[in-house]
Amino acid sequence: MIIDTHVHIGTTMDFDLRPEHVLYSMERYGIDFSLVSDIEAAELDHKGRPIPVQVTQNDSFKKVLEFAQKYPERIGVMPWMKLRTEKPDGEFVRLLEQNRHLIYGIKLHPFHSRVAPDDPSLETIYKIAREYRLPVVSHTGGCEEARSIHLYNAAIAHPDIRFVMVHMDLGTDNREAIDLLGQADNLYGDTTWVSVQSTLKAIGRWGSGKIVFGSDSPIDGPDTYLHNRTGDRSLYQEYFNEFRAMISPEDYDNIMYRNAAGLFGIHLS
Repeated sequence: MIIDTHVHIGTTMDFDLRPEHVLYSMERYGIDFSLVSDIEAAELDHKGRPIPVQVTQNDSFKKVLEFAQKYPERIGVMPWMKLRTEKPDGEFVRLLEQNRHLIYGIKLHPFHSRVAPDDPSLETIYKIAREYRLPVVSHTGGCEEARSIHLYNAAIAHPDIRFVMVHMDLGTDNREAIDLLGQADNLYGDTTWVSVQSTLKAIGRWGSGKIVFGSDSPIDGPDTYLHNRTGDRSLYQEYFNEFRAMISPEDYDNIMYRNAAGLFGIHLS
């Protein structure tokens, strides 16, 4: 059984991530449940410039809700928050309350907003996370605002909310993020673009209960789980295959589905 905690839909920048791509990849590569956010709520591009055509936070939320409403047994929602230009309003809360059974967490992307998770402006979001018992999942890596230390600070300041460091500092050796994992009980890491070697280091230091599986699928196309855009073997093939033999069956199940099921409240038959 596999739960992928980091999946996207949406068309913006150079991405065209379609719901049908998600469903195809899940069926072909044995993914039982995916937590999905819509990248169209991104505020800034990869160079920190405003994206010319902005999609509102609520419209982005509705798009993922529509997807999950069709496939509630396979798709869960994590609304992408526009940290720089919007705050959750009354309509956002109504959407959340009306569809609470489909919503499993809240998505932050400090890199595409250039706002750090420990910025005081995010307190409105954390109030919602606390009230509705939703984990906060945040990209880490790529700019100062997105460094894992800022998510750690948010976790320490909000011990009653669970936080996930997506990428564990993308583009680094993951050392700082792994160090921080064991310093807050409510802080977790994910495997998205994280080498198996780094994940093994995290398990060795803090145990398998601190990591969830994530992929960014279908960022490299419908076959992201198989190969990258240049056709080279995907990192996730190593997680699906060789990684299984490197750790105990219990540790493997923890990372691939059991931790996510407990952290996000996912109940699979």
